[in-house]
Amino acid sequence: MRLEARTAVSRIAPLISGLGAILFTLAVSGALVLWAKADVVSAYVAIYEGALGSRFAITETLTRATPLMLTGLAAAIAFRARLYNIGAEGQLYMGAIAAVAASVAMTNEAGELALPTSMAFALMILAGALAGAALLIVPTLLKTRFKVDEVVTTLLLNFIALLFVSMLLDGALKDPAAMGWPQSPTLPSELEFSKLIERARVHTGLFMAVALAIVLSFVIRYTRFGLAMRAVGANDRAAAFAGIGVNATLVKVALISGALAGLAGVGEVAGRTGYVTLDMSPGYGYSGIVIAMLAGLSPIGVIFAAIFVGGTIVGADAMSRSVNVPTYIADVIVATALIAVLVAGLLTKYRVRWK
Repeated sequence: MRLEARTAVSRIAPLISGLGAILFTLAVSGALVLWAKADVVSAYVAIYEGALGSRFAITETLTRATPLMLTGLAAAIAFRARLYNIGAEGQLYMGAIAAVAASVAMTNEAGELALPTSMAFALMILAGALAGAALLIVPTLLKTRFKVDEVVTTLLLNFIALLFVSMLLDGALKDPAAMGWPQSPTLPSELEFSKLIERARVHTGLFMAVALAIVLSFVIRYTRFGLAMRAVGANDRAAAFAGIGVNATLVKVALISGALAGLAGVGEVAGRTGYVTLDMSPGYGYSGIVIAMLAGLSPIGVIFAAIFVGGTIVGADAMSRSVNVPTYIADVIVATALIAVLVAGLLTKYRVRWK
């Protein structure tokens, strides 16, 4: 068996391949639901109703999708330049703890902000973005200077970041009112993101994530830096021959990617929890890699991929309660969808030849 490049690709081929990927995902997931001795139709209806069937369901899906958009953007931007950032989880936690540390530094002994609210809010966001960027810049410099594999360094830095956050939660940033629980102080209410809908958790961080996706899409398509980033991702040796600073481009990409993951942590603290704990993220940083691949590394596609993954997770919780199917089916659906989309994209450009 070998793959042979297609000389021409039909305009409807991507549509057909995408439909095939969806049907394959539904078939595999349905088989697992049957294996769990549950009704497939009832399970899929429960997922839909749990994710999009009510105002509460929609707001919960969007709440879950917000950090996924930012970590997905972080992975998509880095992967476009072939900077394989696997450390968004650690960068998220660093952004979250930096936001809390900044709020503590800006609060006086009476518990009030010592700076104007708008300035304190901007500094909190900036602190989170810089913390995420700082965690990624070290592996990037090791890659550009010593050719160290960034997959290994960024992955290992996740554990170092979590241990560092754990140290702070049990030490300098431990909330004395938490009754011994490793938890940071709560953000002042002035620094929290506004809720978009009354009695719902969805917050203005959603607008921030969507706006950043639109801006990054424009940057990639229409700016000199976007061209340099795409050139480095396509062939770094050819890009260097054309006069593009490969190392400088990778450093800029790292700063943007790490900052986006750090902003995901800021959004979780300021928009949802109000404080940092070690179980704040259920793996948003790792899920961002899946979302970036589902989106084809497109910033706009990341928005819809994040909503799909967020809705699948939220809907699987509802399905588990209604038809008694394990919630882990959501992980299977997302993983199967990723594999199906990648294979469908491959078969769109290549045909299989048998010998």
